[in-house]
Amino acid sequence: MHMRALGLMSGTSLDGIDAALIETDGETVRAFGPALTQPYDESLRGALRAILGGDGPVAEVELRLTEAHAQVVDKLLSRAGIAAAAVDVVGFHGHTILHRPEQGRTWQIGDGALLAKLTGIRVVNDFRSADVAAGGQGAPLVPVFHAALVQGHETPLAVLNLGGVGNVTWIGGDGELRAFDTGPGNALLDDWAMRHCSRPLDLDGELAASGRVDLEALTRFSSHPYFAVIPPKSLDRDDFRAFAEALVGNKGPGDGAATLTAFTTRAVALARSHFPQPAKRWLVCGGGRHNPVLMASLQAELAAPVVNVDELGWNGDALEAQAFAFLAVRSLRGLPLTFPGTTGVDRPLCGGRVTLC
Repeated sequence: MHMRALGLMSGTSLDGIDAALIETDGETVRAFGPALTQPYDESLRGALRAILGGDGPVAEVELRLTEAHAQVVDKLLSRAGIAAAAVDVVGFHGHTILHRPEQGRTWQIGDGALLAKLTGIRVVNDFRSADVAAGGQGAPLVPVFHAALVQGHETPLAVLNLGGVGNVTWIGGDGELRAFDTGPGNALLDDWAMRHCSRPLDLDGELAASGRVDLEALTRFSSHPYFAVIPPKSLDRDDFRAFAEALVGNKGPGDGAATLTAFTTRAVALARSHFPQPAKRWLVCGGGRHNPVLMASLQAELAAPVVNVDELGWNGDALEAQAFAFLAVRSLRGLPLTFPGTTGVDRPLCGGRVTLC
């Protein structure tokens, strides 16, 4: 049975809230509906940044975050001309402020019960905790959605998401899934741009284009032990921060941005050693696909075509929000969200917490 589901995503890039409607049975997608992105105002972005790691007024920020998500739901439904009663479920990821699966901890703030009350729609949230409790990495969660999207595509292929952290899904010819975090995505570059130029991101790669890559620093970055760890594996937004800052901290804005961009793409290139077979194509989603310098660097690093998913007719800005709509329906149906090849759990595992409105 297909349901109308609304997905919400607040990514580690701290750029805003993505919302999207789809019709799905949790196995296939029958239709893609409207989507929108609501950027965070500086106050809420700063408040979220201040509680990363789990310190500070978390409850206060969680309330503000949940209310902001409710406003986005209302805005999307109003634009679409759809009543809340016509939506079967909201998939609410919340915002990750701490991810330490090796300690059995992952923390996504966002009050599912409050969101259900404010929107009048049942909510599925807390997608990662069950996996982490079972010994999994709790991430990535999107691979099963990627697999649904690429039905009929030539495999093996890789779907690369460049958000705050980079993650990749390798999909084999028999539907086999391998997935893991590659390394830094946009987060370190975004923070660099904010610190040096008071910009929330390196728009169009202009800052990186003005500088030169430090090849010695890139070689040292490539030696980080994370890259040799056999997947499944996942990262917190700031896991590479101290290491990367030690390599680029004394550089000018352009050279630092260029080198951090190269760090992101080198991490992706190193991920190939963990694939059972080389990917024939790389399909790139997430905010990083908008950065032409980053995309050109990827093409130079990878011995395969690199394709912006928008060229396939996908909505690359809405993909993760669509994924959490898809996962919410899977959760309602008792279908697994995570798998041994994606998070390291010992069996396919369901997840999510359902709150009725």
